[in-house]
Formats: sequence, C-alpha cells, structure tokens
Amino acid sequence: MSGLTDVPGVLVGHHQRVGDGWASGTTVVLVPGGATGAVDQRGGAPGTRETNLLEPENLVQRVNAVCLSGGSAYGLAAADGVMRWLGERNLGFPVGAAPHEVVPIVPAAVLFDLPRSEWGNRPDASFGYAACEAAASGAITQGTVGAGAGAVVGSLKGGIGTASEVVDGFTVGALAAVNAAGQAVDFATGRPFAADHEVDGEFGVRWPDRPGSVPPAGTDLNTTIGVVACDAALSKAESRRLAVAAQDGLARAVRPAHTMFDGDTVFALATGARELPVATGTFADGQRAAALDVLCSAAARVFARAMVHGLLAATAAGGVVAYRDVWPEAY
Repeated sequence: MSGLTDVPGVLVGHHQRVGDGWASGTTVVLVPGGATGAVDQRGGAPGTRETNLLEPENLVQRVNAVCLSGGSAYGLAAADGVMRWLGERNLGFPVGAAPHEVVPIVPAAVLFDLPRSEWGNRPDASFGYAACEAAASGAITQGTVGAGAGAVVGSLKGGIGTASEVVDGFTVGALAAVNAAGQAVDFATGRPFAADHEVDGEFGVRWPDRPGSVPPAGTDLNTTIGVVACDAALSKAESRRLAVAAQDGLARAVRPAHTMFDGDTVFALATGARELPVATGTFADGQRAAALDVLCSAAARVFARAMVHGLLAATAAGGVVAYRDVWPEAY
C-alpha cells in the first residue's frame, strides 16, 4: 500500500526548499474529481483557511484540493497557487455559465516551522503551484519533504508520513505532516508511542531497546496537519467523523497532543466512489452509523501509522536531529 493515494482519485504533490537558509515547504492533496470535505481542528494555535465552508450547514459540499504548508500564517499564501493551478484547468465551484467561471475550493492549514529557516524564507503561492505540478498517484515521498521539510516533533525532526488500509472493501488513507509540541518516542526504549500499530513490518526497522540522548525540544509552537480520505460516499457530517477519529490516531502517536501550542488540524475527504451498505428497517440509521464507525476506526489507525512513518522517514534539517541519528541501529 502506498498511503493516501491508494484512495482512487487522490493525488499528492510536494514542493520544498531545504538548505541555504531554507527548511520549509508545501504539500498539496488534489482531488480533480472533487470530494466531500470536512475538518476537525484541535489545540489552541490553529492556522487555517476556508475551514468554515466545510461546516455541514454551509453551501459548498465538495472541495478540489487541500493545501498543507509550512511557514506559519505566512504559508497560507501557498493556497493561492493551488487555486491558480485549479482555475487554469476550470476546476472549482461553478459561479457562471462559462466553463472557466469557477472558484476552486481549497481549504488549507499551516504548521509552525519558522525557526528552521532564515527569517523571510517561507512558502508562497509559487510553492502551492509547484506542488500541484508535482502531484501524482502512486508512492508518496515521505520524510523531510513538502510541508514536513521544517517539521519538528518534540525533540526530533518530523516529516511527512502516510499509510492506508482496506476495511470492508473500502480504502482509507492518511497523510500527516508530523510537527508536534509533544514527543513521539519513549526515550527510555527508543520505541515510538504508536509502534504497536505497525502492519506487516511496514516500518522496516528493528526497534531499539536503549535510552536515547537528544537535546530538549526547540520550540513550544508546533501543529500537526494532515488529511484522511476514503472512497465512500459520505455526507459532510459523516466525513467530519472521519477527521475526528483521525485526531485520535494523532493522540496515540504524540504525548501530549492538542496542546495550547498546537493547532492540530485534520481534513477529511470522501470521494464517493462506493456507497455504504444499504440499510433497511427500523434500525436503518443505526446500521449506517455502524458501517461509518468501521471507517472511523480505520481512520484512527492509519493516521497513527502515518505519524510513525513521518518520524522514521525524516532526516536532519534546520539544526534538528532525526530519529535515525539517535537510533541508527534501527535502520
């Protein structure tokens, strides 16, 4: 399994600059065919754009892309490039009779990575456009790329991670930019907190069993951002339950999670390719809820696994050591 792009119709692209005073970037999740969108935001320091329109009671039902970026609030400018790329292809919410009269729907969230770059070096619209140009299906590059280029999780370098699973015939995938104030590793043993979520040896390491010595966490300003997607036909309210569940996966992987200094934000996308089992009779609503609950449980698992992948794939950047530097024998 490749990760988030195992969900048919979902593409992922990165653009980043690392070195020469830079360690930041942008990741774009494209859904050219559109997808029902939702969001769940926790913690006290969010940086977001176009999240109110994802509320179930609001007009727009489907989104064209999600933009994840470094650069703190400055990095929200990357979404402008995503909108331009989509607009050039007539992809968006129709507002006129002509094919090009559309408004692309691009919710966005940013993480805090400013200390990893020289001041003034942060993603702008060109990063979002370039990430769209790079978007593809298939295997997703993980680690110090895209929105994870300058990410930090506790005392270690964070990065982009992704995972997926198939449950009851549905594909559920997640992508996380791992950048949390809390730690992701038990430093007494070297094992990530969510290591027990591993499936079929996917992490590809031999877990150490020794303490690690690392410098203290470099900043209290962080934020993990990400996307969970599935190929089910869900409403906006049902999609939000996926995002809520994915936050549980985040909390399994990081301790503490959702602090006042994290703006943890997870978007959910439901492409609608497959209907949930048709429920009938007196308890039809409960039967549908049970089917949705299976997807939500999977969302928590894949997001936790994506968090571990982001930690393990990261390489040192911006003066922050990576897991592989502290426990090299694991690789």
